[in-house]
Amino acid sequence: MSRPSFGEGVLIALAAALLATLFHTGLILILPRGVALSLIVIGLGCGYLLYLLGRSRERAGRLVTVAVWMLITALVWSLLPGVWFQILTQVGLLWAVRAFYFHATPLAAVLDLALACVGLLAAIWVAQRTGSLFLAVWTLLLVQALFTAIPADPARGGREPETDPFDAAERAARRALRRLSLSD
Repeated sequence: MSRPSFGEGVLIALAAALLATLFHTGLILILPRGVALSLIVIGLGCGYLLYLLGRSRERAGRLVTVAVWMLITALVWSLLPGVWFQILTQVGLLWAVRAFYFHATPLAAVLDLALACVGLLAAIWVAQRTGSLFLAVWTLLLVQALFTAIPADPARGGREPETDPFDAAERAARRALRRLSLSD
């Protein structure tokens, strides 16, 4: 499976922003505004987590990742009520998932952390200026979609590590055929 693309991230951002707005409109009719926003943040975090895990090449540790995400989210929900704690927790957890599943070096993970912080600051700025949940979520996830531009190993100049055995075998077979054709 290939790495996620920026275009795919834009579509995810649009879908998430629409769903967040729709669910928020319904939830504020039956729940207090802060609780509704916290549930929206948790839902967005869960959805983005499942998207990241579904697009990752790595298969090991998925259940543990989901279990840890659920445990930390529940702890923050119960011990630190308030939407801001939940927002910071979800952004931090999703950065950690991207760092573990998509980046090969600490430098790439630090660049991703900077991107997560910039996205969060941009979303806060948009929310303060417009008061729109749609635009805040859209901005946050649109900036997060840029994580695909961070090379897995920035020190190697953006070349991806060879992880697919089929691709390596295909390259070896092409080299062998080339040598055979040149020897005749």
